[in-house]
Amino acid sequence: VRYRRKAPPRVSERFVRQVETGTDELLCCIDEGVATVTLNRPEKRNALSDTLTPALRQILLVLEADSSVRCIVLTGAGTAFCAGGDVSGMGPSRGTSEAQASPRTDEERIRELQHRQETLTLRLHELAKPTIAALPGPAAGAGFAIALACDMRVAAQEAFVTTAYGNIGLSGDYGASWLLTQLVGISKAKELFFTSARVDADTCLALGIVNAVVPRAGLESHVKALAETIANGPPVAIRYMKENLNRAVDNDFRHCLAHEADRLVRTAKTEDHREAVRAFIDKRPPRFEGR
Repeated sequence: VRYRRKAPPRVSERFVRQVETGTDELLCCIDEGVATVTLNRPEKRNALSDTLTPALRQILLVLEADSSVRCIVLTGAGTAFCAGGDVSGMGPSRGTSEAQASPRTDEERIRELQHRQETLTLRLHELAKPTIAALPGPAAGAGFAIALACDMRVAAQEAFVTTAYGNIGLSGDYGASWLLTQLVGISKAKELFFTSARVDADTCLALGIVNAVVPRAGLESHVKALAETIANGPPVAIRYMKENLNRAVDNDFRHCLAHEADRLVRTAKTEDHREAVRAFIDKRPPRFEGR
């Protein structure tokens, strides 16, 4: 599938703008309405860290509030997307007892993990702007969950995914069980969790885990074209589309009909809708302003 931009870029968006993240472990730039966020620990296959993960949480809030951003691409530096948690940093340090290393109660640790999950994968899932995960290589564990929390995924031919939790004796986190089940069904999700099997890119495509598989050399250009197509669409309508589709997972048909009706009436009152009608009559591409 080829994606083409529907309208010429706005002058203010023609130059790449670097966004400060507070750390070299996370990079961010904005170009023509598309924000690209890059996990930048290639030597660790972009495993999450106590520096990278808080920065990722924060940059999502920054980009959501930035009116110039209309689509967000999340990717990894080098040949991996994200290896999940850094296993080398798990558990008590050498010579330190587990009780000394983790003096908090189970309840405190549960609440802390719930907060970390809600401010990362839940935030990604509910973000008011479309998100695309570009996988140059493997996505494992929590890294797989982050990719699943995005609206779409595009994988390089060499990429694979794995739940991986069973390999380190853990049950799963960051919503991976819910997110994966939505895509592949409960039986297949159980298989992938119980076995920690590596699922190659073509199988991911067949299962519906990814939207497209492309050669690694063409990954950036493919995702850029897709993201620009979305970024040149009507922002208000696309935000409501995402709401509608997310609600469809958890609510019955009657509830979804009511919500769709509300959002359609609201979009019919936007300047973007009026511009789209004028452009259709004039036989030209519309220029959406998000109003």
